[in-house]
Formats: sequence, structure tokens, C-alpha cells
Amino acid sequence: PAPEPVTPPGMTSSVIPPALQAPEPEDEQPKPYPLDLEALRARLPDNLYWELGAPTKDPELIRKREEEARRWNELFGRVQAGDATEAEIQQYYERRRKVSEDMLLFATTVLEEQGDELPERDRGLYELSINMHRTRLSEYPRQEADALAHRRAQEARRQQWRQQQQQQGEQTPP
Repeated sequence: PAPEPVTPPGMTSSVIPPALQAPEPEDEQPKPYPLDLEALRARLPDNLYWELGAPTKDPELIRKREEEARRWNELFGRVQAGDATEAEIQQYYERRRKVSEDMLLFATTVLEEQGDELPERDRGLYELSINMHRTRLSEYPRQEADALAHRRAQEARRQQWRQQQQQQGEQTPP
């Protein structure tokens, strides 16, 4: 038979130093998470966070989120390919702005109103979200202008190709 693995002194069998292990549970009830989502929902009822990012187990909401993500990803593909109309490009970037603005508002509100009660890691994640969405908001105007320019260039190439096809058709004898 194989010998039992030896655990070095001061280490647990899971090879996690004791200082990094969660303390053994005592007979006290776990503290509830300090973020009051209901108060935030009352304060920010129309924020897209509730539609797109709030924790849920509701299968209908999950399905709706997946469909919505698929729809916006398809439009993004058309924007990238230069196949979206100018109105679709503007709609796409307006949606991106709205999502970032709402997520920025949500994270800022959380930190301002309940940040002192959050674990340090979670405060850091909200700060990261704020920085990320601020950066995105600053980049959207250039991205939209680039997408519109790409679309116009793509349309000019299509028009040129159509003209060449038409000229070739006129030059070919019946």
C-alpha cells in the first residue's frame, strides 16, 4: 500500500498556510452582507444595473439578459465590419454610454452611501468599476467616430465595386 502523504508542520493537508485559511466557524450567525440592494433599488429604480448586473436566479431574467447580450453582440459585429447603418452605429454607442453611465452611477452611489461597511476587496472592485467606466466613457466618442468613418469607407468601396460591375456589364457584348 502507498504511504499516506506527509503534511509539513504548520501546514494543513490542503497546503494553505493557517494564516490564509478562513477561521473555524464559531457558534455565531454569519453577518449579512452589508450592501442594502433594496435601498439602492429604491434610490436608483431605472438604473440598468438591475436589468444587466444585479445578482439573480430568475431564469426568465437570465434568459432575457442572454438574448439582450446576443443582440448587442450581433450589432457590434456589424459595426466592426462596417455593415451597420449610421443610425445603428449611433444606437450602439448610445447604449454603451447609457450602460457605462448607469454602472458608474451605481458604483459611485454604493461607495458614497455604504462603502464604509463593505469589505476592502469589494470597495476595491467598485473603485475599479468606476475607473473602468470613466475610461470607457472617455473613449466612446472616438470609437463612434472611427466606426462611422469605417462605415463610410466601406460604403464607398461597395459603391466603387458596383460601378465597376456595371461598367464591365456594359462592356461585355451580348
